[in-house]
Amino acid sequence: MIDLTALVLTRNEAPNIARTLAQLRWLPSVVVVDSESTDETRQIAEGFANVRVVTRPFTTHAEQWNYGLDATGIQSEWILALDADFVLSDGIVREIQALEPAADTAGYWASFEYCIDGRPLRGAAYPPVAVLFRRTSGRYEQDGHTQRVRLQGRTGTLTAPIFHDDRKSLTHWLASQSRYMALEAEKLMRPGIALGAVDRMRKLLVVAPPAMFAYCYFVRGGVLDGRAGLFYALQRAVAEGILSLYLVRRLLGRD
Repeated sequence: MIDLTALVLTRNEAPNIARTLAQLRWLPSVVVVDSESTDETRQIAEGFANVRVVTRPFTTHAEQWNYGLDATGIQSEWILALDADFVLSDGIVREIQALEPAADTAGYWASFEYCIDGRPLRGAAYPPVAVLFRRTSGRYEQDGHTQRVRLQGRTGTLTAPIFHDDRKSLTHWLASQSRYMALEAEKLMRPGIALGAVDRMRKLLVVAPPAMFAYCYFVRGGVLDGRAGLFYALQRAVAEGILSLYLVRRLLGRD
């Protein structure tokens, strides 16, 4: 197997972290960078024999990731970088264990199955993420509310999925979306920035929320997932609505 360490970011992830770490028991080393959680996240993580927890006050997601890469003593050639609500499928575990990457391979992209209370959805709109990469070939950059790892070299694609399965409360989700969409609004209103078609649509304010609902519920097949599909489509529409509110506030000169 490739020389590999898992790197996981956490902050108040008690509802999620045990499931994520349980699927990493096969690894000799897992490093958790915890952003001063106030719940049981740290205690749960320290209950796993292969886990080491490092605490760092949160600044940005990109800085947390880069701190994990640079300042936590990781020496392995490869990094498996996971959010605390990313649960590896058995298939992707076997796939990673069997990898024999070429010398010029910098990393691998993974696809996701978005889950509501453990149920995978047809209608999710979660993009692929570069989760597995050579430690010296990856660097994180902040992009709005999210972060992207920039890889230097050729990349491949893993075929089995990762489950995105966040079990935190709706209240927590709403608070997180408020923070995230404030950052997205700042990005979208930044002068001179080149925006893709989706981000240009988001700046149209009233278009994005119903368009996102229709995309998740009808185009992606969320209607076939029953109440879970409806819940997810509404979540994504609400998130876009929060973004629209922040954009309007900026247009009014209030932020």
